[in-house]
Amino acid sequence: MSAMAAPAWLAITRGDGPLIVSIPHAGTEIPAILERRLISPWLARKDADWWVDRLYDFAGSLGATVIRTLISRTVIDVNRDPSGVSLYPGQTTTELCPVATFDGEAIYRAGDAPDLQEIAERRAMYFDPYHAALAAEVARLRARHRTVVIYDGHSIRSVVPRLFDGELPHFNIGTNDHRAADAELARAVETVCDSARGFSWITNGRFKGGYITRSQGQPAEGVHAIQMELATRSYLREPPGVPTEANWPTPYDEDFARPVRASLVRILETCLEFAKIRATRGGPRT
Repeated sequence: MSAMAAPAWLAITRGDGPLIVSIPHAGTEIPAILERRLISPWLARKDADWWVDRLYDFAGSLGATVIRTLISRTVIDVNRDPSGVSLYPGQTTTELCPVATFDGEAIYRAGDAPDLQEIAERRAMYFDPYHAALAAEVARLRARHRTVVIYDGHSIRSVVPRLFDGELPHFNIGTNDHRAADAELARAVETVCDSARGFSWITNGRFKGGYITRSQGQPAEGVHAIQMELATRSYLREPPGVPTEANWPTPYDEDFARPVRASLVRILETCLEFAKIRATRGGPRT
């Protein structure tokens, strides 16, 4: 396994197994020239998928390829449709270049939000290279394997009233209603989640998979994409109510995260097993 040359903000570690782990929202870096336009750097980082890169730091040892951004999703969200089309029509969501937090707080000072030209520049600088890297790794692995799984790892606070009602299950599996991945893969992941004592799960509930899952998942071509949105209480001690700068994010605690990490290891192993079993059945090699 070796590191692939990439922009400084894009971390790619290549494995030879038929699995790519995408981590698009754990980054917190914001260019200084942009940070000066923000109401609060903390607000701009508030909705990061905190510590998800540490949560999945075992993935490389399984032979997976790992692709992750170091930049904040406030700079650009590489999991949104770049055309601006909502992935969840009729529901509140955030933009390609968010101007508000999940809780509706403004991120930019008055008059400092990005205009269309700046958004296009950020897309060319960050969004396009991320997706080009994903496509390149898919092509590399498809040359070796008949079936490849893309696992898109995310997290979100358990209660965000602006985005969804009530409390999220611990494991939120998304396959875009099985258009991005075969239902057999979802069932295999559900079985692991079901065996995790004290943890709840749902498939294609509030989170069905973002742009990465929907654009990259091509089951007929041997590429199955699945999103996992973890409620952060599964691996962090969440503060009650809307978090503040004083209490969020909570530190990463390996002991607290150990139970869910054990399930995540089994889930990634299940994705690998699915790909290998599918390969024995034959199928397209394009």
